[in-house]
Amino acid sequence: VQLQASGGGLVQPGGSLRLSCAASISIFSISDMGWYRQAPGKQREMVATITSGGSTNYADFVKGRFTISRDNAKNTVSLQMNSLKPEDTAVYYCNWKWLNRNSWGQGTLVTVSS
Repeated sequence: VQLQASGGGLVQPGGSLRLSCAASISIFSISDMGWYRQAPGKQREMVATITSGGSTNYADFVKGRFTISRDNAKNTVSLQMNSLKPEDTAVYYCNWKWLNRNSWGQGTLVTVSS
């Protein structure tokens, strides 16, 4: 499984970014996908997940600001991040899950700073 994340960068507080993750797997449409993040000195935490059926789950700290979506035709999962805050600064990782299998992308850095 290869997961290629992109879209990170430097943005000012209140700004927006869109992360994308391309998955090279044939069973993407029946897999659960998610975005996690890890800030310096902190543990990795769940940001948002989306099931194969399209059900979504968000961490409380991003509810109303971030939106996860998937495109099964393109094997991609995206994370639209609005109203970004300095505390959203972290490396964001794409995650794939299917049955008892699990895989991580390489991460993309998001820096929110003025």
